Amino acid sequence: MYTRVCAPLAGALMLMFWGRADAQSVREASGTSWQPEASPMYAVHVQRDAWTLMVHESVFLQFFHESGERGNDQVGSINWMMGMAQRTVGRGRVALRGMFSLEPWTIRGCGYPDLLASGEQCKGDTIHDRQHPHDLAMEISAEYDAPLGHDIRWQIYGGPAGEPALGPVAYPHRASAMPNPIAPITHHWLDSTHVSFGVITGGIYGRRWKAETSAFNGREPDEHRTDFDFGALDSISGRLSLMPTTKVALQVSAGRLTEAEAGEAGEARIDVNRVTASAIFHQTSGPRVAASTLAWGRNFEFGRGTNALLLETAVTVRDRDSWFGRLEVAEKTPHDLEVPPTSKTFTVSKLQGGYTRYASVTPGFKAGIGAAVSLGVVPADLREAYGGRLNPGVAIFVTLRPAAMAMGAAASGGGRTMVMVQTAFDPAKLTCPASFDPSNAPSTMYEGKTYYFCSSADRDTFQTDPKMSLSMMPPRQ
Repeated sequence: MYTRVCAPLAGALMLMFWGRADAQSVREASGTSWQPEASPMYAVHVQRDAWTLMVHESVFLQFFHESGERGNDQVGSINWMMGMAQRTVGRGRVALRGMFSLEPWTIRGCGYPDLLASGEQCKGDTIHDRQHPHDLAMEISAEYDAPLGHDIRWQIYGGPAGEPALGPVAYPHRASAMPNPIAPITHHWLDSTHVSFGVITGGIYGRRWKAETSAFNGREPDEHRTDFDFGALDSISGRLSLMPTTKVALQVSAGRLTEAEAGEAGEARIDVNRVTASAIFHQTSGPRVAASTLAWGRNFEFGRGTNALLLETAVTVRDRDSWFGRLEVAEKTPHDLEVPPTSKTFTVSKLQGGYTRYASVTPGFKAGIGAAVSLGVVPADLREAYGGRLNPGVAIFVTLRPAAMAMGAAASGGGRTMVMVQTAFDPAKLTCPASFDPSNAPSTMYEGKTYYFCSSADRDTFQTDPKMSLSMMPPRQ
């Protein structure tokens, strides 16, 4: 049923696992990275006095098969759960986040089969053609955000486990990767620092831009996935994010990761210099949600530079049918792929596509069943190592996640509530609280028209389903 909801609760409805109850909350994804404001919402929300509580989770039970000499089969579970609590403190807001995974127990050995993936070490060898499991603690962080003046705010973020300002939104949090259980083979060129044991980030931002820098522990976690791999905060990064429209989020970033990778045979750890750039596009139109990510990353290590490119997309209709795809091209060293040393780098690529069908299982949660196929492509130099230049793979899985616009029982009486909000073509015609300043009214474009709102939270709620919100309101102008 559709109801009118006050601005604070409307904002809370927009809270995903990404952030706070305003435009910034919708923008924030993993760590302090930005995604477009026109983003799909998947969360369970409960209001407790001054605290807004959110839970997001993603669970897969999967069977993976990768072919070729380096292929393998595995049954396991990829999973994580994230909780967040936020409230106003003084002039600003504080947010606490915790994200955890059971993969140390649900993914066997050194990881699940993922042909051409690489990164980290296990049992003394470089992990290759597998994706390592996540650590038990993926994020334990706190954040404080407050106004600085003239529509500019400052932000500080950090904790014993978190993500520095480096790279695009991490793949577990990207809407373009949500229905896809498999990690990108470009992960360690783009967003491998999304679990760093020791981070502090400071930044300032306006409506359409954000500048931030981090000091962090850039060392990759070890194979013992249930402990904390603390180290000196001697790595540094910086990121500039831009949001030219509500549908597009851009970022460029660079960082120096001190002692990022373990050396071979007891040798000294290896520093990595990383540069990334990305563009994320989200489009919500009635029952259809489309999300795409284009990202490039470059690592400089072992005296050579390697590049990686990713293009992934997901289209979901009626929160029921999801089609997804991913194309990746990456340059990898002999060290990455555990092949005999050479001065060459190898350009490998992987193409993947799949489908997930979701159904409601409880109020606020969706279960799905899906399948994906992939094709790993290696150069002629690696034909013998991989048993052929073309190596197909198959994935079959069931999954569980929050439904779009899900609410907790405390907020909705156990049912699902959709939200419409007040809007106007002229901000002076809005009926808003006494402190409202029409000259600073948040706005958005829809079908060539500009709409104004009493708050950023109202605007963000409108963007989830503009057509429905407008259809439920009487003519205003």
